[in-house]
Amino acid sequence: MERAAIAGTHWDPGQYLKFSDHRLRPALELLARVPLASPQQIYDLGCGPGQVTRVIAERWPAATVYGVDNSQEMLAQAAAAGGSGPTGSINWRAADVATWQPDGAPDLIYSNATLHWVGDHAALFPRLVRFLRPGGCLAVQMPLSWAAPSHRLMRETLANGGADGGTLGSAELRRALATDWVAPAASYYDLLAGCTRSVDVWETEYLQILAGPDPVLEWVKSTGLRPILEALGDSERAVFLAEYAARLRAAYPVRADGRTLYPFKRIFFVATI
Repeated sequence: MERAAIAGTHWDPGQYLKFSDHRLRPALELLARVPLASPQQIYDLGCGPGQVTRVIAERWPAATVYGVDNSQEMLAQAAAAGGSGPTGSINWRAADVATWQPDGAPDLIYSNATLHWVGDHAALFPRLVRFLRPGGCLAVQMPLSWAAPSHRLMRETLANGGADGGTLGSAELRRALATDWVAPAASYYDLLAGCTRSVDVWETEYLQILAGPDPVLEWVKSTGLRPILEALGDSERAVFLAEYAARLRAAYPVRADGRTLYPFKRIFFVATI
């Protein structure tokens, strides 16, 4: 099963925006490291509901800004929320990032929490760099969630969370989720150093403070858990969710103040040509 098939195109903007403050912080931190003064053409790949795309348009109001996503639900939410600068509205585009090509040479290709869903990074990132105008910049953030307890428990629940410790879902689904889709930071440096003028690579772990019942489950429902929920039938999905939620509560206990701490790591890089 390919990564693109795992990711799918059906996203729930409402579920995704439940934790918008936490999701926005790394996006803004990535944007703050972009060294460009006045880019003229900008693409936000995997723009989702368009929060960051609108921030980009506000930072560089003279630029032509495109928000690109393969989810019609996300694009509808983005368009409904609006967003424009002195030169006109943001251009919302439906496209598969794996095969996407820009109109002309962009000054900035920005992508927050999207490209881990796209396969063959060894080909993807050099291809994106080649689209850039001289002096342009590729800015990317991806979650480093594969080894986190929340995501390890997804795989373990599929492997042994059924009746009498049996499996849930298809063998194909379990194989697809068994591979970490994001490489170590040094791999991205090596990949980009030979085709760019400078590469800035870093990692950050956020100690996310979440509220409400089963907040870690609610977090992953809109992102990493989507492929599993969409692949399981109704009865298996109910069994999975009940068992997975119990395991999450044990891994991420509620603190004395009623909040839940959810450590979450991310990788960032900004490559300039």
